[in-house]
Amino acid sequence: MPGRRAIEVRQQPGGDAAPKWRMSLLENTFGAFLQQAAGADAAARASVFAEGSLFSPFLFGKFFDPADAFPLWDFEPEVLLASLRRGAARTTVDWAETDSEYYLRADIPGGRKCEVEVSGDAMKVIDISGLWRAPPADGRDWRAGRWWEHGFVRRVELPEDADWRKVEAYFDDGDGSLEIKVPKNGDAHQATA
Repeated sequence: MPGRRAIEVRQQPGGDAAPKWRMSLLENTFGAFLQQAAGADAAARASVFAEGSLFSPFLFGKFFDPADAFPLWDFEPEVLLASLRRGAARTTVDWAETDSEYYLRADIPGGRKCEVEVSGDAMKVIDISGLWRAPPADGRDWRAGRWWEHGFVRRVELPEDADWRKVEAYFDDGDGSLEIKVPKNGDAHQATA
């Protein structure tokens, strides 16, 4: 029986030899990408990049490359996702802040398995990524080229008071949802208490 399980959160120093997400996903490239090819691959792409999905370049109202780190926590969820919460459209991503942590929940279309990694300068970026097609056999890192042909990503900047060493991630195989909990630094939490 499928259930909620912890995902290993890898911590990669910012000085990686292989740069990730090197090629930008531009709006015209994205349009052509969604229109090409038919079959299961196209259906998977359409569901992952659908309106309201965490991985949609249009999640924040205008085109935004998912491989660019976004300071999600700097925005009120009710304001930033307001257009998706009206009418028939529905967002599949939510986040909240408590006194002790930040919380992100997102539906992963098709129950896809995801990887969560904390990386970047001073460990201030969360990479959420997954594959729908095997990476190229030539041994190159799929994230350095046309990454959107092999998988999906959303990069989120952590707030200053986040404790990146204690990030937790969970995936629910039953409903295909991803949860990420980012504790606040103990110093900041004690200062507000």
